[in-house]
Amino acid sequence: MKKLAITAAVAVGLSLAAGAASAQTVVLVRHAEKADASRDPVLSEAGVRRAGELDATFGDHGPELVLVSPFQRTFLTAGPTIDAFDSEMKVVALDQGVDAHVAAVVTEVRSRPRDALVLVVGHSNTVPLIARALGVEAADMPECEYDRMTRIDLNEAAPTVHVTRYGAPADC
Repeated sequence: MKKLAITAAVAVGLSLAAGAASAQTVVLVRHAEKADASRDPVLSEAGVRRAGELDATFGDHGPELVLVSPFQRTFLTAGPTIDAFDSEMKVVALDQGVDAHVAAVVTEVRSRPRDALVLVVGHSNTVPLIARALGVEAADMPECEYDRMTRIDLNEAAPTVHVTRYGAPADC
């Protein structure tokens, strides 16, 4: 089963790398599994495994920028990808509320060059809102869902979206 998940991740990575030069590309994921229900938990063992699989989804072309929230579970999820590609990481504040956070993420994404590849690691309540703010339909995310990966290509005509899964299937 693990081999299948890694093979799928590599296939997704090839598609991510192939489209990166033609349009600004944003990849949205929720942080990996949490160790507990505290306010700012670390990742569980399953979360650490998932975080370690995220970089493989990008193939040879990783994100130039990774946007995270101030919660450690987001930058712990992004860490292996940041290390693998020497990506810039930027923390986007949440202290002004979710709407301001979403607006700040969208502003940061849109300020990047046309051929940029940006990874956003968010939360179950922010990932769908960010996708919608970028102009695509996105389903709400249940609390148990950790494996959704949303790729949005922001081209001149209209954004296109591709939703896939990465790592082990979530227990939803």
